Amino acid sequence: MSAKATVAVLGPGAVGGVLAVGLLRAGVRVVCIARPGTADVITSNGLTLKHLNDVETARPEVATELREPVDLLLVTVKAPALDEALERVQAPARSVIPLLNGIEHMQTLRDSLPESTVVAGSIGWIEAWLERAGTIVQNTPRVVMTLSGDADAATAELLRASRSDVKIDGSEVAVLWEKLARQAPVAAATTASQRPIGELRSDPELRSRLEQAIEETCAVATADGVPLAFDTQWEIIESMPPKLTSSTARDVAAGRPSELDAISGAAVRAAHRLGVAAPALERLLADAEERCRPQSR
Repeated sequence: MSAKATVAVLGPGAVGGVLAVGLLRAGVRVVCIARPGTADVITSNGLTLKHLNDVETARPEVATELREPVDLLLVTVKAPALDEALERVQAPARSVIPLLNGIEHMQTLRDSLPESTVVAGSIGWIEAWLERAGTIVQNTPRVVMTLSGDADAATAELLRASRSDVKIDGSEVAVLWEKLARQAPVAAATTASQRPIGELRSDPELRSRLEQAIEETCAVATADGVPLAFDTQWEIIESMPPKLTSSTARDVAAGRPSELDAISGAAVRAAHRLGVAAPALERLLADAEERCRPQSR
């Protein structure tokens, strides 16, 4: 697969927009598949990426439905929008890489896109958000992406053209759990407290609750065949910028649909399915769900 390949981005929001701009910069043909309102904005104004001290505008092709076969389809919508977004995919892709949070979306994609090869993908912590439709702010330096071992090297090389760090490593379930084991507790904790990661680390009570929940998610992952160590996951959390928060917390604070159920809820459901006790994670999720209720905002 070369830079002449065609990449479709289903959901050119924060993550999808960052990747689309990077691929366009490298000369890759990119087609953004968006809702009509967003499609109109991108058609008129392009995609603008505000990255640290740089501002860059790129002009992808735009459509409201995918009606031509493509080499790669990046699914970058958030979980609550997945079913509706997939209705806009009317043609197959050689490879499909979903960059959704959680672990429960893979079968949905395979059922919806039976002619395509769906490969698990995961993006490491990235702080990026939509300032408005077509304008993305990215505060973290680079995109770090992991693809499961069934990904082909050509797809990884194409994604590297966007200046992303891409590695092929591990089974599908391992790729998904390696992120979810820390993301589920952090998403719930930042949502419940509406405080960034640095304050969670420095507050003794919040830190203890977060540590307990991560110990539990590591145990759930291990029971699911993915041995994960608490120390490794906590080291990653310690390395996060202190002002970093989660997209879930930002969405809940703004009154938007969130991925809380797809992230933290999925981890709790996995714990129940595998018979692993997760009381700290369940309490964090309950507190976060309380924050979601209109009277609690």
